[in-house]
Amino acid sequence: MAVRKIIHLDLDAFFCAVEELDHPELTGKAFAVGGRAGQRGVIASCSYPARRKGVHSAMPTAQALRLCPELILVSGRHGRYGEKSDLVMGILRRYTPLMEQVSIDEAFLDVTDLPQSGETLAREIQAKVAAETKLPCSLGVATNKLVAKIATDTGKARSKSDTYPRAILVVPPGKEAEFLSPLPTRAMWGVGPKTEEALKNLGILTLGQLAACSEEFMLQRFGKHGSELVLGARGIDNSPIVVEYEVKSISQEVTFDKDTGDLETLRQTLRQLSAQVGYRLRKSNTLAGVVRIKLRWSDFSTHTRQVSIDPPTNQDNVIYTLANELMMSLWENDRQVRLLGVGTSKFKESSRQMGLWDTPNDKERRLLNALDKLRERYGRDAIQRGDSVKKKDPPG
Repeated sequence: MAVRKIIHLDLDAFFCAVEELDHPELTGKAFAVGGRAGQRGVIASCSYPARRKGVHSAMPTAQALRLCPELILVSGRHGRYGEKSDLVMGILRRYTPLMEQVSIDEAFLDVTDLPQSGETLAREIQAKVAAETKLPCSLGVATNKLVAKIATDTGKARSKSDTYPRAILVVPPGKEAEFLSPLPTRAMWGVGPKTEEALKNLGILTLGQLAACSEEFMLQRFGKHGSELVLGARGIDNSPIVVEYEVKSISQEVTFDKDTGDLETLRQTLRQLSAQVGYRLRKSNTLAGVVRIKLRWSDFSTHTRQVSIDPPTNQDNVIYTLANELMMSLWENDRQVRLLGVGTSKFKESSRQMGLWDTPNDKERRLLNALDKLRERYGRDAIQRGDSVKKKDPPG
């Protein structure tokens, strides 16, 4: 049986890279894509000069500006990001149909059947993406998805570049455990701040120390998750590439750089994700009959909830309202969130929308389309919801 050959690709600071392409004057400057500070805005992505000042994604914009007063704020253009993402994913599909798109800027490829080495393919893919889209990316190569992903993250962290890392890191077959051994436990999926602290209390600081634990020991202390952590620390992962040949859902999700339990930040993020999903539904002339959320806690336990809608919708606020209700049905005050996502499914073609949830007439439908076009051209902050603008106290 052939040894698996898995490539993980991550577009470097994707939103910022797209903005620099369209606005070269931003190159080398500390800037971020995100909402305004006065509107409880949140940073969606930030440039590497901004990261060196301590700014990171999911940080409240007001806090980012305190850390980096010269920070330039750019309004997100999700239609544009989607276009560039589609180009990159199209390049990847030329290599193999065994491609799993994880998010707008991240994907796995199973290239086991190709004759070239993983490193050769990674360098070729990186060059093609740069030549055809002008976007920087980093890649990890290994025998499984877990180690390939960690290879990408590690390669980026080791980069000495002052700008996009454009890293490539290959973990040879049989060297998985050796590669993982010196890394801190938080480098692995499934180890959030609480799990990291719990492991630290047991004297386990590195993945090598975790790999040396018995599965029984970890099972007793962490349940099934504990034995999975041990196997992962040993470089063992048999999860397959998940391929969807047809669009069964339209979704957006974000993994926070730092886990957060701030409900206001989560709701703001949920609203942004709902707007992105609504935009994609309208662009595809589609209505959704199901709204779903995905919530991953810091210990990597993941939960989903969904609700059916009748009649179906493609409106941002309807999606957000339902998504927020679903999130609150899962909410636990003392827990930190690692990932938040909004998804829709059960599609039908958009011809005429009716009912309480949806646009009642052609005039309002044309208004939604016009707003989409304005935001595509001038950014999402060009048109804002009234309740997102900070209200001033009345005079006197």
